[in-house]
Amino acid sequence: MSKTMSVRLPKYLHREIKKLAEEEGISMNQFIATAAAEKISSLKTVAYLENRAERGSRAKFEHVLSKVSDAEPGEHDTL
Repeated sequence: MSKTMSVRLPKYLHREIKKLAEEEGISMNQFIATAAAEKISSLKTVAYLENRAERGSRAKFEHVLSKVSDAEPGEHDTL
């Protein structure tokens, strides 16, 4: 279910949103909804990664890393 929300935007921001939405072939409403969804996704991703980092273990990382063979990279893996 959609909700309606009024937002006051500076004129320059309104112009930019209008211009970009037209370039993308979408409505300003869709542009703003997509921008909000992207921002939410970004913030949730940061929170998720911080949570995962807190659960990390240097000892476990080094244990897994120790299983990697000490060999030169293949020709396709070099710069």
